[in-house]
Amino acid sequence: MADKPSRALVLFGDGLARFVHPSHLHLHSLAADGFCGFLSLPNSPPSESEDERIVREFAVLLDAYETYLTTSKQDADENSQRSSIKHSLSDRFMGMKAALLTKNSSLKSFGAKLGFSVLQLDELVKACNADLQVNVEALELLKLLGFQEGKVADTNHLDIIFYHIGAGESVESNEQKVIAADMEYVNSLVGGIMCQAQPGSDISSRLHLSVVMSYGNVSMYDSSKFSVSKSGENSHLSTLLPSQSYTMKGEIPREDVRHHCPMLIAQWQHAVTRKDNAEKFSFNDFKEHGGNLTIPADRFLHEIAFKLWKAPKYGA
Repeated sequence: MADKPSRALVLFGDGLARFVHPSHLHLHSLAADGFCGFLSLPNSPPSESEDERIVREFAVLLDAYETYLTTSKQDADENSQRSSIKHSLSDRFMGMKAALLTKNSSLKSFGAKLGFSVLQLDELVKACNADLQVNVEALELLKLLGFQEGKVADTNHLDIIFYHIGAGESVESNEQKVIAADMEYVNSLVGGIMCQAQPGSDISSRLHLSVVMSYGNVSMYDSSKFSVSKSGENSHLSTLLPSQSYTMKGEIPREDVRHHCPMLIAQWQHAVTRKDNAEKFSFNDFKEHGGNLTIPADRFLHEIAFKLWKAPKYGA
């Protein structure tokens, strides 16, 4: 445990997990230096639109699914609106100051209801040479968290930034080009941030970096290829095996658990996060060598908030 509260940056590659390539060296380097695992999601509702999926999965990641259900009802009354305001991040996590960056208009609206400051990165970054753009954006993100010129500011900083990248922004005819550009951007951004947070620096001991990648829309083909369930292994003994922890909430089994296509997560903070044996940012490597195994996605923010000194420890 750090002797001072951390500040967190969460890069969320929505729908990009299956497009990580061996050439994305910064992502693989992060996985090799960090602590890796999976975040399990519930199954998608029938006839869910892509826009609805984006907001719902983000809500699950924030343990705000009930708020999502409330705000998605078109006939919400005054009491339900008041309830959604009551469950802002600031109310739930000891005054947490959070910001959201995304191009998705529905996610902007939902984030605002949760108490996020919704930012536009292009408004924060002055015009500059395209080759320097990603490095400048990395510096601006760190500056918002109070990290500037290698120093850590004690006031006027955010506690956490969620940066949503990908999914829902692509035009069908250009989809592969957009996805490739998003992946290159995430990889370069991770490289730029890690360059600023060298071990031994003030930033490295206070910055908690999480890179989360989801699979977006999933198919039956994915259920066998990207499964985290152990029930199929030694099926004749499955009734004797205890339930995996990600399928439980306290002592009660979760009613709706998707056992395939979890979110992939790699986390790093110098001298704070543990290091496992994963060497690549990939499903197979995380399954074989990741140390974080599988946790429910709705526990993610609680774990982060603990490192920010905004919540008690969740779990062991």
